[in-house]
Amino acid sequence: MLSGFKKFLMRGNVVELAIAVVIGAAFTAIVNSFVKDVLTPLIAAIGGQPDFSGLTLRIGAGEIRYGLFLNALIAFLMVAAVIYFLVVRPYERISARFAAREEATHRECPECLSEIPSAAVRCAQCTAQVTPAL
Repeated sequence: MLSGFKKFLMRGNVVELAIAVVIGAAFTAIVNSFVKDVLTPLIAAIGGQPDFSGLTLRIGAGEIRYGLFLNALIAFLMVAAVIYFLVVRPYERISARFAAREEATHRECPECLSEIPSAAVRCAQCTAQVTPAL
């Protein structure tokens, strides 16, 4: 019984997931610090007070604190922008660079658009003659 649990924990997926969670938590701290300590003061310097938590709307005896929502929304947008421009875009560029280097082994048939090997002289689907790609 215990050996099965050990095998489960030592599977690649579980270990990789644990590593991803730890790295994700560390990365979250870095991004949140960048937003809080760098971007928010820049916004305050440009546009004034960056804290909207004091904004409220009274309706009868109730109070709607829409300023807290605005703070959360602005923080979310800044975190999303940081992740997109500092992680996603560079990763896409690097991935595209490596993908372009990989040699294509298949191509599309110009007649039927099915996938054929690069060295093919005839399409297996429509039997059209094609020039082999070198």
